[in-house]
Order: sequence, then structure tokens, then C-alpha cells
Amino acid sequence: MAGHIKIVVHKERSRQRRKAAIRKRVTGTSERPRLSVFRSAKHIYAQAIDDATGKVIATSSDVESAVKPATEGKAKKDRARLVGEAIGKKLLALSIDKVVFDRNGYIYHGRVKEVADGARAAGLQF
Repeated sequence: MAGHIKIVVHKERSRQRRKAAIRKRVTGTSERPRLSVFRSAKHIYAQAIDDATGKVIATSSDVESAVKPATEGKAKKDRARLVGEAIGKKLLALSIDKVVFDRNGYIYHGRVKEVADGARAAGLQF
């Protein structure tokens, strides 16, 4: 069992290291916020962040009441795409059409890619 815990800790440390390297280069502004993705084992979350002021502009996840009914019974990748579309619509409603994508240390495939594709489908550019 101890070996399994070491692997999990190593994977998370590696992700945190990659995240720090990405954050050195990627920053969001009020005109072009940072679209950050967090992926847990069951859910997916996206936030648009203005790093200049440290404020979150918009959020979306597969557990929020606006998205949850559409995600019931769907695969995690399909839910991730819906989350991307939802945050894209929220940002377009705020007159924001360009973002900087922050994959948060995760590999750009699977659910992280689906969030990005959903946001692009909603009309965001990055």
C-alpha cells in the first residue's frame, strides 16, 4: 500500500511543478482572462480569472445547477465539453471573447481538451 501512496504523491508533485512552470508564462487580464481548468476524479471545473486584480470573472462546473441537468448520465468527456460551452457563454455575455487557456499542469487531452473545445464551440478564441 505504501508504494501506491508514493505514486499518487509523485504524480501530484509533478503536476504542481508543471503548473508552476505554466503559471510563470500564462497570466490573465480583464480583457483576456485566464481560463483555468481543474479536474477531479469525478468532476470538472473551469474558472475565468483576472490575475491583475486577483478576481474570478466567471465559473462553471458539472455540479452547478445550470449545467447539472444537462450532464446527468453522460460520460465525463461529454460533461467536460458542456462545462466549456457554459463558461464560454458566460464570458460572451460579459463581452469577453478572448481568453488565455491554463491547463493547470494537466496533459492537454481527454477532459481538459474537451473543455477547451467546448469553449471554442461557444465562440471563445485562444
